[in-house]
Amino acid sequence: MSQSLLGDPAETALAPARQAGPQTEAPAPGPARRRPDVREVLRFLGGRPGLLLSAVILVLIVLASFRPDLFTSQDPLKGVPSHNFSAPSARHWFGTDELGRDVFSRVVHGAQLSLKATLIAVLVAFVVGGLLGVVAGFVGRWVDDVLMRFVDVLLSIPALFLSLALVTALGYGTVKVAVAVGIASVASFARVARSEVLRVRQAVFVEASRSCGARWYSVLGRHVLPGAAGPVIVLATLDFGTSILAVSALSFLGYGAPPPAPEWGTLISEGRNYLANAWWLTALPGLAIAATVLATNRVARALDGEWARRR
Repeated sequence: MSQSLLGDPAETALAPARQAGPQTEAPAPGPARRRPDVREVLRFLGGRPGLLLSAVILVLIVLASFRPDLFTSQDPLKGVPSHNFSAPSARHWFGTDELGRDVFSRVVHGAQLSLKATLIAVLVAFVVGGLLGVVAGFVGRWVDDVLMRFVDVLLSIPALFLSLALVTALGYGTVKVAVAVGIASVASFARVARSEVLRVRQAVFVEASRSCGARWYSVLGRHVLPGAAGPVIVLATLDFGTSILAVSALSFLGYGAPPPAPEWGTLISEGRNYLANAWWLTALPGLAIAATVLATNRVARALDGEWARRR
């Protein structure tokens, strides 16, 4: 009787399929994610004029560092004594110095030296600090304790004092100033890299990869490093502006390239003796440094926000 009331189990199992009939179809896949075109990018930048202006400034600074002849044809080392202390004009946009040299030309050519030192400093901090952070976060145990105590010692020393001590030991010059500034920034990169490696190492997909028998170098290269690289790259962009200030400060104190090299910090140092009658010798190179640092920080904040949104 139970079988007659419930029906044949096979018929019961086939009933939903018969009711659905041949009209039932698999759902169509959703639309593929479309890449933003040029129009959308321009609309995005148009709604953020500060970010657009910062990007333009950085592009001009980079072009000046690689192709200074695009902006000026004057020799930054050759002056005309009869034109000394000329105020900014259509002929000399940033005026001239005590030897009659064009200050705008010196600022443009000085971008190459200053950005070269800044790139070296950021690269040293990124590589050394990132390596320390990755080893400490991935290996753990006593290795983590030893490396982090070393990082704590670096953090306890002000960055400018540490840079001064290092550049005094290494000697004067643009590259040595850059290495000193980079080593002084190692601690912050190590901290960020370690925290990100610890976060990614505890993720579910990393544990699944380990449980499947993946080698440690495979887990590190395929999962941990790509997942932890984003915040470290954003920090490198932020540290770019800080390194410009540090390199310019050491050049201002006389540790950079010797005169007549037109480093930005050296230009400000040379013009401070003539503030009473030639304000442009310090104000306009300082404005170039400030514009570069502010533009870099604005772009870095945009990258940070985009990375946080994608996470």
